[in-house]
Amino acid sequence: MSRVGLIVNPAAGRDIRRLTGGASVVDNYAKRRVATCVLEGLTAVSEPPDALVMPDRRGISDHVLEEAPDDLTVETLEMLVESTAADTRRAATRFREDDVDVVVALGGDGTTRDVACEIGDVPVVAVSTGTNNVVPTAVDGTVAGVAAALLATGAVPAADATTRHGMIEARAETAGGTQRLSALAAAEVSTQSFIGTRALLDPSDLRGGVVSRAHPADIGLAAIAGAVECLEPTEPGGVAVRLTEPDDAARTVRAVLAPGVTATVGIESLERLEWNEPAAFDVPDGVVGADGERELELTETTVELTPVPDGPRLVDVDATLSAGVEGGALEHAGRLQSTED
Repeated sequence: MSRVGLIVNPAAGRDIRRLTGGASVVDNYAKRRVATCVLEGLTAVSEPPDALVMPDRRGISDHVLEEAPDDLTVETLEMLVESTAADTRRAATRFREDDVDVVVALGGDGTTRDVACEIGDVPVVAVSTGTNNVVPTAVDGTVAGVAAALLATGAVPAADATTRHGMIEARAETAGGTQRLSALAAAEVSTQSFIGTRALLDPSDLRGGVVSRAHPADIGLAAIAGAVECLEPTEPGGVAVRLTEPDDAARTVRAVLAPGVTATVGIESLERLEWNEPAAFDVPDGVVGADGERELELTETTVELTPVPDGPRLVDVDATLSAGVEGGALEHAGRLQSTED
C-alpha cells in the first residue's frame, strides 16, 4: 500500500519580516486550502495512495480531513503536538520510520530544513508557504499532489525525478560543550549578540557564512554569493563568503537580503569548498543563523561551517509530471458504450 505524508507548518510565513520587509502573508486559511489541494492531486492516478497528515492545534489538519476527497483514505498521524518546530521533526521521523513513500511539506526553508534533518531518503515535495523560500518550490498544491502520487505509487521511479540537496553543518566548541546547527541553503554569521526576533535583516550585522547554493534569484547569503558566482543545488560542495563594510571592500554587490529588502554588501572573499571541507569563522560575540534566522549565540569562539552531501531528496515536480506522461500514468482506461437505434 502506497502512502504520502503531509506536513503543514502552522508557524511558517508568520515572522517579523511581514512587518519589516515585503514578505507575503500566508495565513492558516491559505495553508488549509493548499493542503486540501494536495490531497485532491493525489486522486490523479488510477489507484491513489493513502495520505497521513501531521496534526496541529490550529485546526489545519482537522479541516484537511473534513475536506478530503471521498475516494481517498486519509488519517491523522498519532503523535505529540507541542506547537513548535519539534512537531515537524517528529512527524518527519515518524514518516521515515513508517515507510511513507513521499512527503509533501508546506512551509519555508526552516520547515524544509526541519524535515530534512529527520526524513532520511524519503523523497520530499517542498511547497513554498513560508518566509524564506530559497529551497521550497512555488508550485500549486494540486500539482504537487499529482507529483507525489506518481512517485508514491511507483509510476515514476524516484531516481528519475529527485535530486540530493546539500546542507551546511555548523560546529562550535564552547565552555558548555559542542554546539551544532544544521542549515539547508545558508549558514550565516552575524555580529548580533542575541537571537532576538531571529530574522536577519540588517546587512551591517552579517559577516559571512557558507552556502550550499548560490544564485541572484535566491534570498539572503545565497543571493549575495550568487551575485558573484552561481552554484547550482546539484553541484557538489559550497561557497564560503566573507563580508566587510562596503566602503572597505574591493568588490560590492546589490542583493536581496530578505523579501522586500535589497542591500549593498561588501565582499571580502569568496571560496569554493568541497564536500566536508570546513570554513572557520571567528565569533567574538555573535550569532550563527540558519537560512535567514538567527539560532545559535556564541562568544569568544570559532565556528566551523561545513557543506555536507547528505541533505534531503527533493522532488523535481516538472520532471515527475513529464515522466508520468511518458509512462502513460495519467491515462485512465475509458469505457466504450454502445447505443442501439
